[in-house]
Amino acid sequence: MGSTQPLLPLNPGKEIFGYKTQGCRKAMCIAGYILSCGVLWLVFYWKPAWDVWANCIPCSLQEADITLLRTTDEFQIYSWKKVTWISVSSLNKFRADYPITADENSIINKAIMKPDLKVSDFKTCLFWNDIIRKTFPLSSRSLEDSHTCSAIHAKFGSGLRCEEQEIRRLICGPNAIDIQVVPVWKLLIKEVLNPFYVFQLFSVCLWFAEDYKEYAIAIIIMSLLSIAVTVYDLRKQSMKLHRLVESHNSVRVTVCRKDEGFQEIESCHLVPGDVLALTGGKALMPCDAILISGGCTVNEAMLTGESTPVTKTHLPQADDSRPWRTCCAEDYRRHVLFCGTEVIQTKADGNGPARAVVLRTGFNTAKGDLVRSILYPKPTNFKLYRDALRFLMCLIVFATIGMIYAVCVFALNGEEAGEVVKKALDVITIAVPPALPAALTTGIIYTQGRLKKKGIFCINPQRINVCGQLNLICFDKTGTLTEDGLDLWGVITLEGNSFQKVHSFTSGYSLPWGPMYGVMASCHSLIVLDGKIQGDPLDLKMFEATNWEIEDSCEDHVKNGEFPHAVVIKPGPKASSVMEGIAILHQFPFSSALQRMSVIAQEIGGEQQVFMKGAPETVAKFCRPETMPPAFASELQLYAARGFRVIGLAHKILQAGRQAAGLTREEVESDLTFLGFLIMENRLKAETKPVLEELSAARIRSVMVTGDNIQTAVTVARDAGMISQTSQVILIEANELSGSPSASITWKLLEESKRNGYSNLVSEQRGKSLSEVGRSSYHFAMSGKSYQVITQHFSYLLPKLLVNGTIFARMSPGQKSSLVEEFQKLDYFVGMCGDGANDCGALKMAHAGISLSEQEASVASPFTSRTPSIECVPELIRQGRAALVTSFCMFKYMALYSTIQYLGVLLLYWQLNSFGNYQFLFQDLAITTVIGITMSLNGAYPKLVPYRPPSQLISPPLLLSVVLNILFSLCMQVFGFVTVQKQPWYAQQNIYSACLSENKSHVENSSSAATIGFPGMENAGAREGVDNGYKSYENTTVWLLSTINCLLVALVFSKGKPFRQPVYTNYIFVLVLAVQLGICVFFVFADIDSLYSRLDLVCTPTFWRISMVIMLLVTFTVSFVVEEAVIENRALWMLLKKCFRYQSKSHYKRLQRMLEQDSAWPPLNETVFSESRGIPVEDTRVAYRNPVFESNEDML
Repeated sequence: MGSTQPLLPLNPGKEIFGYKTQGCRKAMCIAGYILSCGVLWLVFYWKPAWDVWANCIPCSLQEADITLLRTTDEFQIYSWKKVTWISVSSLNKFRADYPITADENSIINKAIMKPDLKVSDFKTCLFWNDIIRKTFPLSSRSLEDSHTCSAIHAKFGSGLRCEEQEIRRLICGPNAIDIQVVPVWKLLIKEVLNPFYVFQLFSVCLWFAEDYKEYAIAIIIMSLLSIAVTVYDLRKQSMKLHRLVESHNSVRVTVCRKDEGFQEIESCHLVPGDVLALTGGKALMPCDAILISGGCTVNEAMLTGESTPVTKTHLPQADDSRPWRTCCAEDYRRHVLFCGTEVIQTKADGNGPARAVVLRTGFNTAKGDLVRSILYPKPTNFKLYRDALRFLMCLIVFATIGMIYAVCVFALNGEEAGEVVKKALDVITIAVPPALPAALTTGIIYTQGRLKKKGIFCINPQRINVCGQLNLICFDKTGTLTEDGLDLWGVITLEGNSFQKVHSFTSGYSLPWGPMYGVMASCHSLIVLDGKIQGDPLDLKMFEATNWEIEDSCEDHVKNGEFPHAVVIKPGPKASSVMEGIAILHQFPFSSALQRMSVIAQEIGGEQQVFMKGAPETVAKFCRPETMPPAFASELQLYAARGFRVIGLAHKILQAGRQAAGLTREEVESDLTFLGFLIMENRLKAETKPVLEELSAARIRSVMVTGDNIQTAVTVARDAGMISQTSQVILIEANELSGSPSASITWKLLEESKRNGYSNLVSEQRGKSLSEVGRSSYHFAMSGKSYQVITQHFSYLLPKLLVNGTIFARMSPGQKSSLVEEFQKLDYFVGMCGDGANDCGALKMAHAGISLSEQEASVASPFTSRTPSIECVPELIRQGRAALVTSFCMFKYMALYSTIQYLGVLLLYWQLNSFGNYQFLFQDLAITTVIGITMSLNGAYPKLVPYRPPSQLISPPLLLSVVLNILFSLCMQVFGFVTVQKQPWYAQQNIYSACLSENKSHVENSSSAATIGFPGMENAGAREGVDNGYKSYENTTVWLLSTINCLLVALVFSKGKPFRQPVYTNYIFVLVLAVQLGICVFFVFADIDSLYSRLDLVCTPTFWRISMVIMLLVTFTVSFVVEEAVIENRALWMLLKKCFRYQSKSHYKRLQRMLEQDSAWPPLNETVFSESRGIPVEDTRVAYRNPVFESNEDML
């Protein structure tokens, strides 16, 4: 049943299966619950898929009353939901020829017209089932994506009727992100049913049955405290999340009703298709909505972590048959107001207040998606946790062997059945350390605290260990590697078709009035908020250079309807312009995907103009060819090569009589006149170069992923040390061939311009061979456009390009996310460091996303650095490595501690003996628990070494360490166990013979000894009277050896350099270890009868006590030497790898080895077509394609 094919793919990442409950199966399961005393129910609780498979049979979704959901990732996590059926037949009380909904072609309208249809609702999605047994997913409580721009305006522009609103509300449900504060009792039950605490409960019950009350009570207290803290944290998180969404559910909004005008309603009653009226003032958006009239300025910091105001423009009424998203391309976000964002300013138009059509409601909104990601975070696929579970399974097998041994020994010696069962079960609680999961998380908790002190906040602590494995970091450029603020260096204007000298604004001479000045004054998205101009830093610097001022439209300009609802720009007191001002009539805001922005503006008393600014290559595409200077490319490359940020500027005069609001972006952005360049200086941050050098020394790859020009990116990479001065850069250019489905890709060697001169960016170096470039010292650089073409047409080449790809320029946000994912497919552990705005997708996709934000915690990434500096990257890697090594140390120690105790108990079982309760208590509580708390306190080593710690427990060095130390402990305990029996003073029956024979005078003075507190020394008979059955020479020997061995193992396993601070810097741990060792040595040599009686120890001759110390010292010495000389000897392991010809199995390593053997790679100055035809540029080499890397997947 578990292999049933999914009936329907759900949202990306999930599949859905239909199941129907069967009465006989359910009855059998209930009987199983009763007969197993609830164990079967518990198993089904932990494995929900098993529960469904046992109680139900597979069926179609039409017949299903239970749906089983499965994630499509490697974890394949199951969950199930009950189906609630909503009947729509009662809604069919209208004429069949009269559509009740505004969109007669919508699924909702079709459903109402067919009484046999019904809707299933199981909280995550809605489905329609029709009479011909087909299933259609409802569009996730949102408007259908098939609507065109004009259809949205026509069908929903005037609002919904009350009847349709009620129907949509019934079917789509309330617009609420309903996160209830989970009651404490539910949290408590859920936590108690955790497998770890169930095992604890089993252990405690067994210990009480064995009268091991002290430790059982201690475990109960610790478990209760742990449960209380966890429940408190969960409750706190639940309340915090509830408060996060609470405001969303209780907002009053104004909606437009068809034929009824405006109404004020609660936001929970909103449905897709409603029209919101945005009447000014600050307000939170309660849903996702498409702006259809007017304009808005919003703060999207809640979603992106970036507090810069974002301008939203209305959806154009384009007469286009394509769906609105396709029509708007990647710029569609500029028309959408996202749920949870704050509308800080609205701008009405001639048709009244700004209006927006509700697009999505509830959990399907942007905020709902965010809340879902918090409620159900993506599991961390990390080998450590998988290996830990496997090792636990091995310990369970180990314990099973011990159980069989215990049953055989006790049964053959005629012990009672109840006693045999207790002793056998006791082996499980000894061999499988119950505290192991808690111990593994201790280091993470301490590391999280250390990161917080350094201004790095973490919302996903499980990612900390993953940071220790990072070997590739993607950096955004602007604001990350370079300063966030830009300085205006100058402008380059055109005279005819020739570039003029740079006009510097620091020279004191102002730029004369003209189109160039008009672009700088009006082509921006700046707003006045609370009396202060706010917006993008680039726009701010550009506008400040003009010395103009922004003011809202005033009566002087609207009295004749001249500039209704426009933003007016006027010369300031310091401005030299004679212009009265400019009115910005309409904006097409900047988009990272489109790499441009434009405005329609009008001089007061003059004509309307279009002004555009953006990436020079992009702006050039919209300009008339005759206006483009011949030296465009060389001039652009000259300044880009010097590290400047170059902005292209253009304009045109609009025909008289055209209404700005009625023009589409395509009409506006055409036939422009190129004006020149705006040159912005973007300096490297002081810490950038040292950090990149540190990462390079640690053999951690650095990759630049930016939206800037490729030449600028290469220059910045050179200056920052990301590309060494001796390395060559190879430009990858891929283009789709016009009029053909094929594409081409070309490799060209770059020769970058010097600081004081210029030579061609792309040098067609005839006959230049790869040997002259350097086989291992080249870097690939490509643009976002080329990357897109490669993923679509040359997917088999992409892995080979990424292995040496360092510069990725003009990348859109979606391409950044795709790039991170492609690196992960090559088995890189990828970190992404960005500013949290255009990098949100990549930050979430990476193994460790680091957002440079002033906020304490950004929802855009697992890690947030309050200090906007990339110094947080090596710090995070250092702390991650330390936390990872700490987890390994704790794992090894917990495994050894339980094994040492396990071996000691099995040895004593041979004599039908065991450790006493206080002996167990001292080992478990006073030794192991305290060490577990303090052993993880070592800080991170300040230097990053050029290799990473192991990522898995199942590695030869770690396994060898555990196995050898188990053998050392076993040999020592067996040697002590056997040797003590051969001593001349040994007597199995008389456990006091050793001290009596050694010191008869001590016995003769027994009366005086009793008077000073040693009553047990009166005589052997009296001693035997207090014997509880545990006392023996073997018990004393094995317990003392095993207890002190636990301390010595903790010292041996406490790793320091190269990933953690030396053990002596962990003062608390050293102090604890010294105190514990002192107490144990005191136990060895102290002959205090009351103490020995309590601990079930017996007196042994001094010679034997010294012998035990020697055994421990020998074992410690051997263990320490083996650990340092063999286990931690990196050179030895590298030699063994070389001898056995072991090579890394990582995909990128295999590719590197393959490419090193390929003399034809990279094919310089060669063009390859997607049909695999090779056309050499200069020589006769033919490119090839490797089918191993072919893929039919859509990379974007």
